[in-house]
Amino acid sequence: MVTTESLEVDCYHLVKLLVEEAGNILLLDCRSFLSFNASHIRGSRNVYCNTIVKRRSKGAIALDCILPEEGLRAALSCGHYRRVLVLDERSPCLAALSRDNTARMVLNTLSTELDTGRVQFCFLKGGYETFHSLFPEMCTEDLSCCPQRGAMPTLVARGTPLYDQGGPVEILPFLYLGSAYHSSRKETLQSLGITALLNVSSNCPNYFEGVFEYKCIPVEDSHMADISAWFCQAIDFIDSVKNNGGRVLVHCQAGISRSATICLAYLIRTQRVCLDEAFDFVKQRRGVISPNFGFMGQLLQFETEVLCR
Repeated sequence: MVTTESLEVDCYHLVKLLVEEAGNILLLDCRSFLSFNASHIRGSRNVYCNTIVKRRSKGAIALDCILPEEGLRAALSCGHYRRVLVLDERSPCLAALSRDNTARMVLNTLSTELDTGRVQFCFLKGGYETFHSLFPEMCTEDLSCCPQRGAMPTLVARGTPLYDQGGPVEILPFLYLGSAYHSSRKETLQSLGITALLNVSSNCPNYFEGVFEYKCIPVEDSHMADISAWFCQAIDFIDSVKNNGGRVLVHCQAGISRSATICLAYLIRTQRVCLDEAFDFVKQRRGVISPNFGFMGQLLQFETEVLCR
């Protein structure tokens, strides 16, 4: 449980720690997935705990839920990080944290499962809201779902459908979503650093084999099609590209239903977020997405399997 071993630090103290102990302090941001991706302290990690996990926990969460990356858990266990700092949206102090507050549950888990003699656990007073108001230059801002001021409009041919306009959108730094038209624009793909394409269709061509890595998922955009049978293969492919330092474009014909479904499944599995939150996150970036009714049902089933497990 949270004890005096969990120290409270203010925003000014945190800045001093980030300067003096760069590389030795781990920041765990306990806000929602959407809030974290909209803006966060540079270098921080998101700890998202869905309601199912909270309901089943008894004041603490399994360490592998808090830190799903095995390498990060190992680094923490062997003493690579001397401090772990936990923050939420705006709580003024430890005493203000409710029993089911994610930050409190994270601190409980850390103090229970890690050697408190080697690692110091801290809580940020005032949370991210206060820190961002004082030190906005030390935070990231997600501009991927907002038009950039001063940006030149993209020229498109008359009659170009809405789903082909613009370019692929960034879902995560290594994951992009778009249409078959976008997959045919070699210069655009290279300018974005795309190294692989996941073609979620049975009839869209792989335009540049030998230049990019390809994987095909031959699924029709039909409410009868079983796209969930391909979720694991798709997720493994995206992860393999990520782990090799590459970026992957997921596309189908229009980038509306099939490829969007794959991106949603990826977020549910790897970020442990519910379907509603994943959908809102992707919709902010590519407003035309609309998985068909059958795919939405399969995503709901997948959400249950992932989050309950």
